[in-house]
Amino acid sequence: MTPSSRADLPPAAFAVRGNLVDLHRKRIFPAEVAVENGRIVRIQAIPQAPPHFLVPGFVDAHVHVESSMLAPAEFARVAARHGTVATLSDPHEIANVLGVTGVRYMIEQARGAAIKIFYGASPCVPATDFESAGARLDAAAVAELLANPAIHYLSEVMNFPGVLGGDPELMAKIAAARRLGKPIDGHAPLVRGEAAARYAAAGIETDHECSSLEEALDKVNAGMKILIREGSAARNYAALEPLLFSHPDQCMFCSDDAHPDTLLLGHINLLVRRAVAAGVEPIEALRVACLHPVEHYRIPVGLLREGDPADFLVVEDLRDFRVRQTYVDGRLVAENGRSLWPYRVPETPNQFHTAAIRPADLALPPGGGTVRVIEVDDGQLVTRTGTADLSRMQSDPERDILKIVVVNRYRPAPPAVAFIRNFGLKRGAIASSVAHDSHNLVAVGVSDEDLSRAIDLLIGHRGGVCAVAGEASKYVALPIAGLMSDQPAEVVGADYAAVEAFARQLGSPLRAPLMTLSFMALLVIPELKLSDRGLFDGRKFEFVPVRI
Repeated sequence: MTPSSRADLPPAAFAVRGNLVDLHRKRIFPAEVAVENGRIVRIQAIPQAPPHFLVPGFVDAHVHVESSMLAPAEFARVAARHGTVATLSDPHEIANVLGVTGVRYMIEQARGAAIKIFYGASPCVPATDFESAGARLDAAAVAELLANPAIHYLSEVMNFPGVLGGDPELMAKIAAARRLGKPIDGHAPLVRGEAAARYAAAGIETDHECSSLEEALDKVNAGMKILIREGSAARNYAALEPLLFSHPDQCMFCSDDAHPDTLLLGHINLLVRRAVAAGVEPIEALRVACLHPVEHYRIPVGLLREGDPADFLVVEDLRDFRVRQTYVDGRLVAENGRSLWPYRVPETPNQFHTAAIRPADLALPPGGGTVRVIEVDDGQLVTRTGTADLSRMQSDPERDILKIVVVNRYRPAPPAVAFIRNFGLKRGAIASSVAHDSHNLVAVGVSDEDLSRAIDLLIGHRGGVCAVAGEASKYVALPIAGLMSDQPAEVVGADYAAVEAFARQLGSPLRAPLMTLSFMALLVIPELKLSDRGLFDGRKFEFVPVRI
């Protein structure tokens, strides 16, 4: 019998045969798997099976659904094509815009989705007190969210200086999670040695921000589990791959942020394929991608055992992991790269209360001097602090020194302006209302005129991403909280790719210029970033002047 592929129909009874990959006993054997009422009722060894394999579904151990620019149900439709059956999703982005209302929106929008989306309670909204956000989740609000059965863990504790310094409100949020026995996620870029040990001792169990093997080993030795991240902007797999050989039981895979064009190409399946190509045994790679997140977060996701929910894949082989079929709770949700789940038009809550920006608003005090410059590294969220001598306080595209602007989107306020290097634009500007974590408007450009034009384009659409040069422009409107589109993935992916392509035509050499731009206001990632209130040193955790 063909399993049902609609959420409003009961799952059908069926059986499927293949070479079953048993991750607990680390064995592979021909088997028939019988499914009834969405659960595996029988696994029977058989003499011979078809050449394909039955494996547990992939789990993204840390992702912000909002960063896909897709509504939760649409994100689920795309992820299912690649064999993802579940995610641990931090609604931190929409919480910064809409508060608890935004978290409830995400939970509701995920009901009846093609895959299982498990949300956390975000403890750092806003991430710091050095930026303007649309909401604040205090200790009482976080404790209330943690008590909700739909909230499965405490999301990334981004304010690592607050943990190390024993901030009372932050520690109260951690204590609430510990009382309820819910896992606690970390976020501590560049934190090593004794500081990493103290961070872990506070009850924090994971970290997805490691950018070097040495940093990861410090955290492993402190008892933490490492989420190996390969996203659209932050790509840490290559540096951390040795952990898959030395400490596989301490590893999980995650994307953190996957923009729509890259999500259409693949998800956690790409990391499993890459690990096996590097020499990791297929069963070990699958344990990292499937078993470890299910066990660590204690989520109701099946692992191909009798009595489990029928969450599993049919894949062609254990090398490329081409997904033939994805089953979630006994329903066939995707087949041969095609979603079988219906598209659902989402609601579009938002919060946008800023005024138009004129070129004159972006002028810095006249004269020249030595200025601090944000130095960008392609494929990394961590930035460096550079300097430049300017004869006047304007972009200098010949030396790849451009203006960066952050505009408060929650209330009218003067924009913050600084300088950045390595975006490479020779003309025009790019802008985004996806600006982690408070999601104010961020833009980088060659001229004040193009910068103001790009910012005003997004204000007019109540959020989005764009690239402009003179009268020419490409954009994606993001009417859901200025973070997500209400359109199908293929439309969003194509439009987003067009904006990125235009940014490259303007001169940017970055692999993901818009994703990189979205992190230039993320103060909790060192070293130098820009908030709507000014230039910020993430190591000292204080504002610094643009001019030296």
